[in-house]
Amino acid sequence: MEIAAETFNNRSKTHKLILHFRDSGTDPFLAASAAEELIKEKKVEAIVGMETWQEAAQVADLVGNQAQIPVISFAAPSITPPLMQLRWPFLIRMAANGSAQMKCIADIVSAYHWKRVVVIYEDDGYGGDVGMLALLSEALQDVGSKIEHRLVLPRVSSLSNPNWVELEELLKLPTMQSRVYIVFQSSLPTVSHLFRVAEKMGLVGKESAWIITESITSLLDPHETSDISSTMKGTLGIKTYYAKNTNYFATFQKQFQTKYPEEGNPEPGIYALRAYDAIRTIARAIGRMTSNNSTSLQLLLNTLFSNYTGLSGKMRLEAGEILYSPVLRIINIVDGKRFKELNFWTADVGFSLEETGKIRGDAGGVIWPGNLTHAPRGWAMPTAEKPMKIGVPGKTSFSKFVKVDPSRDNSDKKKYVGFCIEIFDKVIKRLNYSLPYEFEAFYGPYDDLVERVHNKVYDAAVGDITVLADRLDKVEFTQPYMESGLSMIVPKKPEKSTWMFMKPFTWKMWVVTGAILIYTMFVVWFLERPSNPEFGGPLKNQIGTATWFTFSSLFFSHREKIYSNLTRLVVVVWLFVVLILTSSYTANLSSMLTIQRLKPNLTDIEILKRTNSKIGCDGDSFVMDYLQTVLGFKLENIVNVSSEYNYTEKFKSKTISAAFLELPYAQVFMNEYCEGYTSMAPTYRFGGLSFIFQRGSPIARDFTRAILELLENGELKKLQNDWLTPKNECPNNVTSNGPESLSLNSFTGLYVISGVTSSFCFLLSLAVWGRRFQQQEADQGNASPSPSEETLWNKTVRIARFFYSRELNIPTRAPTFANYAEEWHSPRWNYSTASNTPEHPRTIRPTEIECVQQEQIQRMA
Repeated sequence: MEIAAETFNNRSKTHKLILHFRDSGTDPFLAASAAEELIKEKKVEAIVGMETWQEAAQVADLVGNQAQIPVISFAAPSITPPLMQLRWPFLIRMAANGSAQMKCIADIVSAYHWKRVVVIYEDDGYGGDVGMLALLSEALQDVGSKIEHRLVLPRVSSLSNPNWVELEELLKLPTMQSRVYIVFQSSLPTVSHLFRVAEKMGLVGKESAWIITESITSLLDPHETSDISSTMKGTLGIKTYYAKNTNYFATFQKQFQTKYPEEGNPEPGIYALRAYDAIRTIARAIGRMTSNNSTSLQLLLNTLFSNYTGLSGKMRLEAGEILYSPVLRIINIVDGKRFKELNFWTADVGFSLEETGKIRGDAGGVIWPGNLTHAPRGWAMPTAEKPMKIGVPGKTSFSKFVKVDPSRDNSDKKKYVGFCIEIFDKVIKRLNYSLPYEFEAFYGPYDDLVERVHNKVYDAAVGDITVLADRLDKVEFTQPYMESGLSMIVPKKPEKSTWMFMKPFTWKMWVVTGAILIYTMFVVWFLERPSNPEFGGPLKNQIGTATWFTFSSLFFSHREKIYSNLTRLVVVVWLFVVLILTSSYTANLSSMLTIQRLKPNLTDIEILKRTNSKIGCDGDSFVMDYLQTVLGFKLENIVNVSSEYNYTEKFKSKTISAAFLELPYAQVFMNEYCEGYTSMAPTYRFGGLSFIFQRGSPIARDFTRAILELLENGELKKLQNDWLTPKNECPNNVTSNGPESLSLNSFTGLYVISGVTSSFCFLLSLAVWGRRFQQQEADQGNASPSPSEETLWNKTVRIARFFYSRELNIPTRAPTFANYAEEWHSPRWNYSTASNTPEHPRTIRPTEIECVQQEQIQRMA
C-alpha cells in the first residue's frame, strides 16, 4: 500500500494519498468501530482491507452504507448471498467465494483415492464455517468421499494454557481412522501450534496428509515464513495464481526489495498484491476526478474494476461481484523457508498441464510428511502395537468356508481355517506393505457383524459375507471372490411316464405334423386317382389306399406305384420331411431316455407357496428375511437349518420339501450329496461373497486389487476346487431342464416347403381338370340345363361328381413328365357313338364310367 501511495504522490501535483492503518484483530465490531473513527476523525474517502468476510460485511453494513464511501475487501463469503448488491451497494470484493477452492480440495482428495477426511478450523464466534463446510461436504460427496469428523479449534484469545493442553485433548479421537486433515479459516498462531501438537501426538507422519486453504497459505508467504514450523513439511496448500514473468511484476518486485530489504524472500504474497492493486486503482480514480469532479469515487472504482488487470491477476467485477473463476496453484511446503509449486487447477478443466508440457499425476513429486516416497494412504494404518482387529464368523452353516476351533488356542495348529482364511492369507502376501492383524471370533448373525465394522468395533471382517445393497452404505466391500445367488435344492426321483414316447415333440408339433400328413395324403389321392388303378375302386378303398401309402412312407415301406409326375414331386418333398422328422424324433427320445433319468420333486417356487410346503434355510443369514420380503414365503413355513449336515436329515424326515441356499453353499452341498438331490439354477442374483472394511479404508482397495490378481491368474479357482469341491463327484450337478421337447419353431420352414409344394401340384392338377370340365360342358351343348334354370347346389354336385369320376387312363407304362404335360394340353375326352351327334347329343353320367381290363377294350374296339 505504501509503495502504491508513494508512486502516486510522486507523480501527482494536485492530489496526495494519505494512508491510515488500524488493526482490528479480525474482530468485526472492532473493524467497524475503527472504520467509523477513521471516517469521522480522519475524513477518509475509502476503506480498504478486511481479510475476513465477517469484518467486510460489518464495515459495509454499518459504515459504508451510512457514509456512502467505497469499501474494498480482500475477503469474500463462502456462498454469495442473494441481493448482495442491494444490501451493500458500496462494497467491492477483490476475492472470489470459496466454491472453487473447495472443489479444488475435493479433486486433490479424489486424485489420491482418499475416502474420509477430517476438517479442522478455528471458531470465529460468528458461524463463518457453515458456508465453507457446506461447500466442502458437497464437493467431497461429488467425488465419493465424505467428512469423517469436524474438529473446531478454540480462538487464541480463549486459551488459558500456553501449552495448548486443550488442543491436545481435542485431537485425542480414538475412533477417528482418517489421516487426511483439511485446515481452513484459522489464524497463523493457531495453525502453528496445531502442527506442533499434532506432531507430538504422531498425527504428522507416515500415511498422513495435510491440506491448508488459501486463507492460511497466503499468511505463509515469504515475509512470514520465518515463523513457519518445520512440522508443516509435506503439507499441501492452495494459492491463487498470479503471473510473475511480466515487466509490471518485475518493477514492483524491485521496489518491494528496495523498501523491505530485511525480507528473506523477495516475492510478495497475494494479499500484498491485492493491496497494491486496490491503492493503485483508487489513485487512478482520483486522477480521473481531477477533470470531472461531478463523478463520485464509487462510480469510478466500479468502472475501473469492471475489467481490470493488475498484479493479483485479471478480474471482472459486476455489481460488486467477481464473475470469473480464479486459477489456483497447488503448493507443497518443503521446509520453513521454501515452497514448491505444483499443478494448476481451474474449475472448468481441473488439474492442467505443467509448464513442461507433462501431466503431473502425483502433483509433481510431492514431499509428504515423514518423507514418504509414495502418496500416503490417509488412514490410521495398523502397527505391531495396535494391529488391525478383524472379526471372523464363529458360527457358520458350512465349515469349509470359515471354521473357528477354540480347542486350538494353545496348540500349534491354526485356530481359524477355511476357504476364506486361505484367500485372506494369499492377499496378505500380495500387499506391498506389512499389515499386522489379529482375528477375533464373532458368534452372531452376519448383519450384526457388519454393524460391528460399521460402528468401528472391528477394523474389518473376513468370511463368507454377501454383498447386499443395504450394507453398501455401512461398510466398504472388496472385490467379490465368488459369485452368489439363491439356489433351490430339492430331492429328485426317477422319472416315469407312460407317454414318454410323446415327449420328443410338443403338442403343437404333433398337431401340425398330423395336419400336414393328412393334407399330403389328400393331395396324393387327388393326383393319383385318375390314372393309378391302385387308388381306384369304392371310396372306402381309395381312402384306405391313400392312408396306407402316406403312413407307410413314414417308414419308407410304401409299395404302391406312382403314375403322376406331380405326385412324385409331392412325395419326394414329403419323404425329405419324414427323414428330418424321424431323425430328430429318434435323437431326442434317446436323450430323454438316457440322460434325464431323474427329475426333481418340485421345480417351481410358486408351487411351494401355494401348497404351504416347509422350506429350510440358514437362519443366521439374510436368506430368511429375503424369503419373506421378496419371495413371499410365510414365516411359519420357513425352517431354520443351522448346519449343512442337518439338511439331509430334514429331507429324509419330510420336515422340509426344499432348501434355499446361496450358490456357493449349494455347490458344496451338491458336491457331498449329489445322489438323490438336485439344485435348480439360481434365478435371483446377489453381489457375491466378499470381505468388508470400514467405510473409506484404503486397505479395501488394496485387497480388491489383490483379489483381482488371484482371479486372473487362476489361483482363486484352484483354492475353490481344493477347499469346496475336492471330490468333484458331481461336476454338473446343477439341474437344467434336460432335453426339451422339439417345438414347431424348429421345423416351420420345412413344413412351409412341403405345404407349398403340395398346394402347387394340387392347384396345377385342379386347373387342368377344370379346363377339361369346361370343354365337356361345351361339347354337351344344350343337353345340360341352362345356367339360369340350374340351382347352385345342383351345379356344385355335378362338378364334384365330375372330379370324383374322372376318366381312368391306364398307361402301359408310367408316363414321363413330357408325356404327362402333352396329355394336359390334348383333348382326349371324345365319346363317339351312333347317337352322339349334334342333333342327338349323348349325356355321359360320371357314375356310368367303370374300369375294364385292356383286353376287353381291344375286343370292343
